[in-house]
Amino acid sequence: MSSPAAAVRAAEPDSLGSPSMDDGQLSPVLAGKKALVIGIANEDSIAYGCAKAFRSVGADLAISWLNEKARAFVEPLAQELGASITAPVDVSIPGQLEAMFDRVRSQWGRLDILVHSIAFAPKQDLQGGLLDCSAEGFAKAMDISCHSFVRMAKLAAPLMPAGGAMFAMSYYGANRVVPNYNVMGPVKAALEAVCRYLAYELGPREIRVHAISPGPLKTRAASGLKHFELMLNEAAHKAPLGELVDIMDIGYACVYLATPFARRITGELVYVDGGANLVA
Repeated sequence: MSSPAAAVRAAEPDSLGSPSMDDGQLSPVLAGKKALVIGIANEDSIAYGCAKAFRSVGADLAISWLNEKARAFVEPLAQELGASITAPVDVSIPGQLEAMFDRVRSQWGRLDILVHSIAFAPKQDLQGGLLDCSAEGFAKAMDISCHSFVRMAKLAAPLMPAGGAMFAMSYYGANRVVPNYNVMGPVKAALEAVCRYLAYELGPREIRVHAISPGPLKTRAASGLKHFELMLNEAAHKAPLGELVDIMDIGYACVYLATPFARRITGELVYVDGGANLVA
């Protein structure tokens, strides 16, 4: 089998020895693979970085938007990436998620990669402390940010008869107390546990499941956190590599984990944060 380096052998290294972000230089290691990416809001979204990275190595894309307001931002990105399937997916609206998987089934007949990159909590519950989070707000945050991944996995697994890879986006605040992360800490902790249990249940089908824990990024979802700029500055200061990550760093980490090079890796919590999680 070829070395993993073959996937980026033509790329010029940057100052950290990473591949160039010139996508045209990457080998199509996922050519013909089918990837469904849920959670793009705009060009700053982690999900967009994942979609762009998967497309750069040859994968075909299915991309969703949340609603008509979001469509104006997401549809041009989907067209730019040549997505062959697009549709609205609001996991809180019965039937929309199932409709997207019906499209995948009818148009592709299979699925190889699933990316879950959605999270939500009502503002009043997110910006207050955990003690002040309402039962309704907690339940909504858990349903949209965590249980929706279980529902996606159940719909995706039958479309992966030859195996596949599933990814859900977490954050450091799932394992350590991050001031102002509040209710999302317990919710993301639950999501990470879900990934481990799904990896166990789906392993016999050769379906691998990972939780990805990016460092802080300026995304629309993060904008709802109080004092987020402080979190960014602290992460850059702590990271051994000395800088913040970007959405393509997360995307290319997922690319690697979706390739045969990572065929015996599953159930992992993968930090993509320049090493910031190592530092007390």
